[in-house]
Amino acid sequence: MFVAALLAVLASMVLALTRALVGPTLYDRILAINIFGTKTVLLIAVAGFAAGRPDFLDIALVYALINFVGTIAVMRLSHYGDLGAADEEGVL
Repeated sequence: MFVAALLAVLASMVLALTRALVGPTLYDRILAINIFGTKTVLLIAVAGFAAGRPDFLDIALVYALINFVGTIAVMRLSHYGDLGAADEEGVL
């Protein structure tokens, strides 16, 4: 059962990576990398559950936070060209 789940997650990771390489726009590629990171979190969680190591869930949560912050940073960089730029209202 866990092997099937791991294989399904790996297959969806390959599809997300394919979209990241082929994606017609930059935003499609960024979204595909975000999806790849989310699937990595799922892979870590399923692997930890299959191995009987529930502490892998902590690692998966930390990776999810890093993935979220990284995606926001890349989107901000692609939109403004700078991570510290404020918009018209002076909001970062």
